[in-house]
This record gives sequence, C-alpha cells and structure tokens, in this order.
Amino acid sequence: MRAVFLDRDGVICENRPDHVKSWDEFRFLPGALPGLIKLAQADFAVVVITNQAIINRSIASSDMVRDIHARMIEAVRAAGGRIDRVMVCPHRPEEHCVCRKPQPGLILQATAELGIELSSSYLVGDATTDVQAGLAAGCQCFMVVTGRGMRQSARAVADTRADFRFARDLQHAVDMILQSGDSVNGARIATPPERAASVRPPMHSFGFSFDFARGKAQDKPALHGRAHS
Repeated sequence: MRAVFLDRDGVICENRPDHVKSWDEFRFLPGALPGLIKLAQADFAVVVITNQAIINRSIASSDMVRDIHARMIEAVRAAGGRIDRVMVCPHRPEEHCVCRKPQPGLILQATAELGIELSSSYLVGDATTDVQAGLAAGCQCFMVVTGRGMRQSARAVADTRADFRFARDLQHAVDMILQSGDSVNGARIATPPERAASVRPPMHSFGFSFDFARGKAQDKPALHGRAHS
C-alpha cells in the first residue's frame, strides 16, 4: 500500500500563533479540501502526522485534540474527501521522544500498522522538520508554501541534503503526486541521496493514533530514545 502523509497545521488548516485548541479555531486552508477530495479517488492511504505538544503543555487535552480530528475527518468526508488515520505526537521538544518530527517515528508506526511501502509514498509538510521526517523514513517529500513554508523554505534548502519539491498548497502537491512518481514537475531541490532499501518500523509504539475507519482511539505508551530503523 502507498500512502500520502500530511502535516496538519499549515497544510490542512491555518496555523495559529496560539495553537489550534478547539474546532472553533480550525480553518481549512485554500486548496486543502480540493486536494483531499482528489486523494480520496486515488489508491493512497491518507495519513495525518502531527506534532501536538499542546497536550503535554496542558494547553489542550488529548480528548480535545481527538475532537478536533474527529470533526476534521467528518468535514473532509462530507466534502467528498478521506483521511484514513491521524497520528499524534503529544510531547514537548525537550522530552526528546522518538515520535516528534523531525524524527520519523509516527511515519514508521503508521507503516507497521497499515502495511505501507515507504519508497512509493509521499509526505507533504510546511516545515523543515516535516521534510526531515519524511526523508528519514524514505518518502518522497513536498514542502507547501502555505503555513510556515514560505518562511522556512530557505532553511529547508540549507538543512536538508536530500531531494524535495515545493508546491503552492496541498491541492498543487496532490496534483503533482498524481501526475506520476518521478516525472513530477515541481521545483527540485538538491540531489537525492541513496535511499535505504527498507526501513524497519520501531519495535514499540508511541504517541497515539485514531483509526477513523473503526472509530476507535489507540493510545500508545510514550517512549524516549531512538527509533529502530
């Protein structure tokens, strides 16, 4: 199975300086719903990978974040789109967990749970850390210039040694993905390094995910240290 991994804030919804803490503060970005509608018609699993340190900072509870995601999924579904899984890292940067981007832990967890082939999968983000996580897992990556993408584009070029492409927004990234693998017409950055032949998922799970197909939350114990890869 192939997948498209999506960051949430800055790719699907607007970033807020005080964080998205409730559904009332959630605003879809232009191009987000059209992109998700197109993905729903393709043979990709659609997986949201999001850092939500507001949970461990006690700004919002895990239940509040789950409510935002449940409502997001329903709004996407009502528009004709699809999101198959939401993967959340609740940790603060100083906790040094293996699931917070730029670590690829949540991508590897989704890979183990869904049987994803990473070498033919994609990640779309708006930050250098998104691209770093996707490349570490072996995905092909896009940086959108919505959200933080415009501000972080130069940093991404400087900090990322592998190949990634720019897109205007999620709809543009999806259009390029669907055009066909390596013939994507985005702006290429740098030279792709040799990709790992395979990436083993971590031996343990972490963070938490929500399987919207089953309507069941899956809490995972938080681990610290390095993911096995």
